[in-house]
Amino acid sequence: MITGILGIVCCGPLAIVALVLASNARKEIAQTGQGGSGMATAGWWLGIAGIALWVLGIILYAAGVVTFDTTTY
Repeated sequence: MITGILGIVCCGPLAIVALVLASNARKEIAQTGQGGSGMATAGWWLGIAGIALWVLGIILYAAGVVTFDTTTY
């Protein structure tokens, strides 16, 4: 879940890590019956949201809608 939050806030590629870790956690929880299913599901959804925002940002940057102007006045 932490990598999902960081994937949304800081860095898009961390969302991929969140998706992989949450998927593995959900499988392990289903096999062992341990707790933590809610956190694994939250991490999975945050990973999906982070990837979606990352892709949207790339599309907007490629279309010229978003620019990173580094000039100072």
